[in-house]
Amino acid sequence: MLLWDQIGFNGQIFLRHRVRTGLLLLAVGLGVASVILLTSLGEGARRYVDREFAALGNQLLVVLPGRKETTGGAPPMYGAAPRDLTLEDAWALERIPSVRAVAPVIAGTAQVSLASRSREVIVLGSTPAIFQVRRMLVAQGNILPERSRAAAMAVCVLGAKLKQELFGNRRAIGEWVRVGDRRMRVIGVLESRGESLGLDLRDMIIVPVRTAEQMFNSPGLFRILMELDDNADFSKVEQRIRAIIIERHEGDDDVTLISEDAILAAFDNIFTTLTLAIAAIAAISLLVAGILIMNISLVSVSQRRREIGLLKALGGSSRQVRQLFLGESLLLVSLGSLAGIAAAWLAVLLLGRLWPVFPLTPPWWSMPAAVGTALLAGLLFSLLPARRAAALDPVLALRGQDQ
Repeated sequence: MLLWDQIGFNGQIFLRHRVRTGLLLLAVGLGVASVILLTSLGEGARRYVDREFAALGNQLLVVLPGRKETTGGAPPMYGAAPRDLTLEDAWALERIPSVRAVAPVIAGTAQVSLASRSREVIVLGSTPAIFQVRRMLVAQGNILPERSRAAAMAVCVLGAKLKQELFGNRRAIGEWVRVGDRRMRVIGVLESRGESLGLDLRDMIIVPVRTAEQMFNSPGLFRILMELDDNADFSKVEQRIRAIIIERHEGDDDVTLISEDAILAAFDNIFTTLTLAIAAIAAISLLVAGILIMNISLVSVSQRRREIGLLKALGGSSRQVRQLFLGESLLLVSLGSLAGIAAAWLAVLLLGRLWPVFPLTPPWWSMPAAVGTALLAGLLFSLLPARRAAALDPVLALRGQDQ
C-alpha cells in the first residue's frame, strides 16, 4: 500500500468516526499546547530578569558587608557581626582606575507625609552616582547635587507614584515634605519605570547619603554599587577591591563581591531547571493522550474486525495491517500537534498583548520536544492495538469472531 493510499484510507476512517477523531485531536493538541505555554513562562521569566539587569548597566559590581563562606559551624553570635562598610570605604574604592562610578547606599523605611496625606516608603540614601549606576532619570527637576556627597542636605527626589499620591497633579518641585522627623525640599521626580529587581522605583524616596546616615543613626552602608568601564577586567578589579578592604579593615577580607554576570548565571540556572521541570510535568498530559489513543485503537480493532479480515483475504500482509494502524495513530498525533502549536502561539500572542511587560516567548526547543514526545507516545501506545489487528485470522475476522 502506497503512502498516499494509506493517508486517503485513514482520512476516510477519520470522517467516519468524527467524535473519536475529535477527542484524540483535542487530547494531543492540549498536551502539545500545554508544553509550549508552560515552557514559555519559564523562558519569559528568564528574559525578564535579563532585561532588568540590562537596565542597570553592563558592568555592575555589588559590594556587600560580610564574607560569604561555606562552613560547618554555628551562625555568628551577637557581637561577632562583620565589620560595617563605611562611606570612607566607598570613597577609597573610587580610586580604582577601572571604576566609572561608585554609589554607596543606606536603605530604610520612613513615614513621608504632606498635610493630611502620609505613606511609609523605602528611603534610599546615596549620592548623585546612584542615578548613573541604576540608570535612573528624572522626569521633573534635578538629581541630588554634588554637595550632597559630604553634607546632610534637606533635599529629596520622589518616585513618580509617591509624587502622585502626595501632590496629585500639582507641581512638587520646590515644595516641602516631612520624611520621618525631618522636613525636606523636593528637587526632583523620577521617571515612571516600574519595578527593578523587586524594588518599586515609583514608590520610594532618594535622599543624600549623609542625611540617611543621620536619619537611621547608622554609619554602616547597606551596600556599595560600582559601575566599571566597558573594558574592565572583573578579576583584577575584584583583587584591587579586596586589597583596599583588607588594608582599611585591619587585615580582614570581610566583604562579598557579586558581579552582574554571576547573578545572571545563577538566575539562568534556576530558570533553566524550572523550565525543564515544567516541561516534564506538562509532558505527562501527552502520556495521558497516548493512553487514550491505545484504548480507542483497541476498540477500533474490535469494531473493524471484518474490515481487517477482508483486507487480509485480498492479500494484505500482517505487516501492512500493522503499518495501517500505526500510520493512523501517527497521522492523528501529527494533526493534533499542528493544532496544539497553532493554539499555543495564538495564546502567546494574546497574552503578550494583555501583559506586554512580561516577555512570554517559547524556547526554541519547546516545539520539537512537544511534537517529538507526542509522536513517541502515539507510536508506543499504538503498538499493542496494531499487533492485535495484525494477528487476526482472516476467516474468523470475516465472521466477526475473535481468535
